[in-house]
Amino acid sequence: MGRTIDFPAAVMTEFLNMGGYGLYVWPAYLIVAIVLILNLVVPLRRHRRLLSKMSRHNNLNGPDAP
Repeated sequence: MGRTIDFPAAVMTEFLNMGGYGLYVWPAYLIVAIVLILNLVVPLRRHRRLLSKMSRHNNLNGPDAP
C-alpha cells in the first residue's frame, strides 16, 4: 500500500513553504516582528531612563532648588 499523508501536516507544510517563497517570506516577517517589538521596547526604556534621571536630578537639587 502507498504511504498516507496526514492532511493537517501537509496543509501546514504547504503553508510554511509559501509556494516555494517561504525562504524569502518568513525572514521578512521576522524582520518586521523585530522592528515592531523594538518600536515598543526602545521608547519605553528611554522613558523609564528619563524618569529615573529626572528623579535623581530632583533628589540631588532638593525640592526648593531654583
